[in-house]
Amino acid sequence: MFLSALLGFIPSPDNILSELKELKDFLEGVSELKLELIKVERSGLKVNQLKVEIKETKNHRSAETLKSALNRFLEKKQISDLAKQYVNNVLNSLINAEAEVHGTLIEKVHLHELSSVDTLIDIVGVTKVLDILGGFQADFKIICSKLPLGGGTIKTAHGTLPVPAPATMKILEKSNLIIYNGPIESELVTPTGAALLVNLVSSIKISEMNLKKIVYSTGQKEFKEFPNILNIYYGESEEIDVIENDLLKYIEPITVLETDVDDISGEILGNFLRNMESMNILDIQIIPSITKKNRPGHIIKVLCRPEYRFELIEKIMEELGTLGVRFDTVNRVCIERTIEKRDIEIDGNVYDIGYKISYIESKSGKKIINIKPEYEDLNKISKIAGIPVLKIQAFAQAQIPQIYKECEKLKKEKNKIY
Repeated sequence: MFLSALLGFIPSPDNILSELKELKDFLEGVSELKLELIKVERSGLKVNQLKVEIKETKNHRSAETLKSALNRFLEKKQISDLAKQYVNNVLNSLINAEAEVHGTLIEKVHLHELSSVDTLIDIVGVTKVLDILGGFQADFKIICSKLPLGGGTIKTAHGTLPVPAPATMKILEKSNLIIYNGPIESELVTPTGAALLVNLVSSIKISEMNLKKIVYSTGQKEFKEFPNILNIYYGESEEIDVIENDLLKYIEPITVLETDVDDISGEILGNFLRNMESMNILDIQIIPSITKKNRPGHIIKVLCRPEYRFELIEKIMEELGTLGVRFDTVNRVCIERTIEKRDIEIDGNVYDIGYKISYIESKSGKKIINIKPEYEDLNKISKIAGIPVLKIQAFAQAQIPQIYKECEKLKKEKNKIY
């Protein structure tokens, strides 16, 4: 579906299909390969569909066999270095996912359904069209909407598996793509489709675009209550809201719980805070407010993982007696952090203190965002030494420039920052 839609953006799709037919000469066991781009009707629309006819005797091949066939084919074709990199990244995503799912070494992976020449047709075809369109240039942005994964089960060489397939989920779990189950009981995203998108999408949000062209495509399956149509929009935009690539992997969903109370004493609120510390929360705030009856009240706001929202809503109701709790699941960017222990000397005594180092993982290493001493350690030292926390904090902060210097040295030596 992805390939047949993309073919609608180039003037001579038959040239691409002619090249793709040559793949059978690079993969042993393929005796016949026919490709044809046709128009079919779906939900009253004329859409692209790629007819594929394959005759092959092998039902499984090693990962190395596929990689060898792919790169021998690419050596004989005109394709940019960035496109070659992309096409190998896609195939590696598939192979790595299979290895992880089946718990085997990559060099021992044998692919079944994914070993068909059909997989190489999808990967190479999408790559060739994108290369023609300039899809691997720095100013070309590819945005993807939410992915409907489908549901139910599917029969494979390994037996009946749930949909989405384990390999599909393994590929998607390391991406920034937003997914949801359904809306029908059938496979809507294959491992190959997932690998193509994960290695391609540079953003999940766009603000505006001057639309130049739209192409619709469909696959072989037809459903009564689902159109099974893929839309690809092509346009130009001077301002695209693209999340920086380094931050994409840090996107995660969180749920915000909120309620208003105006008849709770300070003692009850304090007890509520203490009790919530043992619950599965990320953060909690109590904000003073004035209610519609001009009475002083409080806004209770709790952040949590989506899977804990109802457990926490029930707890809030029990503790505060509120009749309702608002909730909304949103995305946030939450970068990585680590704790590094250091010794500091104060009045001739040496103390152990942890520094929280927050950072962003990038291609050039780890970019430090902030370094700060842990309050609990400051408080502990304060009690032992009999010195105010403020002064202990000053001693600890004096060490931060040295930590930065050590990080910069490591970056130059190992291309990494801690």
